[in-house]
Amino acid sequence: MPDTELVSTIATLMQSRQTILPKRLMAPGPDAGQLQQILEAAASAPDHGQLLPWRFILVPTGARAALAGVFGAALLERDPLATPEQVQQAQEKAHRSPCLLLMVVDALRGDPDVDISERIVSSGCAVQNLLLMATALGFGSALTSGKALKSAALHTLFGLKAGEQALCFVSVGSVQSSRPGRLRPAMQDYVSTLDLPAGSV
Repeated sequence: MPDTELVSTIATLMQSRQTILPKRLMAPGPDAGQLQQILEAAASAPDHGQLLPWRFILVPTGARAALAGVFGAALLERDPLATPEQVQQAQEKAHRSPCLLLMVVDALRGDPDVDISERIVSSGCAVQNLLLMATALGFGSALTSGKALKSAALHTLFGLKAGEQALCFVSVGSVQSSRPGRLRPAMQDYVSTLDLPAGSV
């Protein structure tokens, strides 16, 4: 028999998770023990062939200035006419949220027959587990992306290897302010049943 209390707790946890923009995530972030719990939750993700095709890189406070420089340079590379204010705004993103992680997916690690799409699915599951654990511990979180993820300077800063892609940043911290949770899609909006043509069975 299912543990109805556990089922209810898990359902509440999943429903309560929401994206809190990094600019609304403040100190304190997770301490060392909490961060370990958050990161260990990622290990429960499905992983075809046990390739471990993803990894996280923690961006400590001392490295934020270097990341800010990369964000600014990436903007200027895309738009040489960007104003100093726009460059500063891009740089400020590196300093938001007390805990910042880069998620990396590896297209080449292990069995080459495991397609990149499977690796990205595994990465998404790992991130969701991480976000749910952060929520359970009382923290807000967000995933952010952007064109800077593809910049050569960012790949160099993080020491990414051939075949590795920067997938997204993960921000975790205490919630300064939040908006009402978004309306979740109804099940019938994303679930259908395979209808076979008459006489095909």
